[in-house]
Parts: sequence; C-alpha cells; structure tokens
Amino acid sequence: MTTFALVPGAGTDTWYLGPLAAELTRRGHRPVPVELPCDDDTARLEDYADAVVAAVGDTDGDLVVVAHSFGGFSAPLVCDRVAVRELVLVTAMVPSPGESAAQWGEATGSAAALAEQDARDGRDPDDVVALFYHDVDETVANEALRHERDQSATPWDQPWPREAWPEVPTRYLLCREDKLFPAAFVRTMLARRLRGVVPEMVPGGHHPMLSHPRELAAALLGR
Repeated sequence: MTTFALVPGAGTDTWYLGPLAAELTRRGHRPVPVELPCDDDTARLEDYADAVVAAVGDTDGDLVVVAHSFGGFSAPLVCDRVAVRELVLVTAMVPSPGESAAQWGEATGSAAALAEQDARDGRDPDDVVALFYHDVDETVANEALRHERDQSATPWDQPWPREAWPEVPTRYLLCREDKLFPAAFVRTMLARRLRGVVPEMVPGGHHPMLSHPRELAAALLGR
C-alpha cells in the first residue's frame, strides 16, 4: 500500500481531491488530501510543506507526493523533511531557485501562452469556468466555485528556497485539454527546467481530479 500525499493548488481545499482520493482508496492505497493554510498570511512555503508532513504521518516508508498546479512550489520541500519515493506533478508549476510564483508566469512564458490560448478560444479573461472547469459537469463546476478559498500572497511572492530540484524520481502528468498550461508550453518549460522528464499525457483540463479521476488514478499508479 502506497501513501499518496495529494497537494492542492492555489486557493483550493480538499474537496477538489475527493474523487481522486476515492479512486486511489478503491485500488487499495492510502490517499491523504492535504489542507494547506492558503488563506493564512503568516504561512510560507515551508509551512505548506510542514502541513503535508503532518497530514501524512506514518507512511511505512512508501510515500508519493502528488502536486497540483501551485503545489509544485511546496511539494519539493517535503523531500527535505521525509523520505519521498516519487514526486508526481499534475499540470504543475516548476520553479527555479530564487524565483517566486509571482515571477513564474513571465519567466516561463506561461502568461504569454495563456493569452494566446484565450485569443484562440475567445475566452473572456474573467470567465474562470471556461478556463478551469470547461470539461467538468456543470453541477461539479458550480460546487468547485463554492469551495474556492482565498490564496495569500505570502507564499506566492516568496522566492523558492531550494537551490535545485530534489534528487527524487519525478514524473509530470500533462493534461491534454488544459487551457491554463497548454501542452506546447508545458513541454517547453520541462525541457528547460526538468531535463530528462518527459511529460505523460492524461485526459482533462486543469482539474483532472474532477473531470477524470479514474484515469488520473491509473496514471499515478503507472497503469
């Protein structure tokens, strides 16, 4: 049995991770959706990593950390605290040393890629449903909006504190229909930042845990 620490992205709670957790449980594993202190202005990235460690507790030595979106900034710090067998990035941000999430969009070209995607789609920049939940049921999308939380700028503006990516086997799950981080952008970013990591394509937009939890669980298990 593997413990999967499920690290959410910015401004979300554990509800988003529920369908994925149910699929992993059904397959005989131990998923731990992590509640991060995202609305706490005193909490830094290190505190986010501490929250992951506190949530998983005893892992029996088999821990996989799954990071969604902004979770890519805090999940690598978990490797400094406990033994991690594998890091899995799910349409996640990959930081460079000393770079903040606030700087990441311009530094990686993500902001430009999103603008191009919006122009192709004709998306109103204020239409978050079309950006994040275009591939989920309308009822689920409405519920997701009710579970949004405030995201403090404290960890967003904090320079990433590691000197390099941790020496832990790392995988990247690229979401085929993601409009926030389009496939071409992700491939370019990984080639520059995590050389040797080839993205694996999975179905879904930016929240595959809501739209395709079964397929995401299978990908996490390498099936």
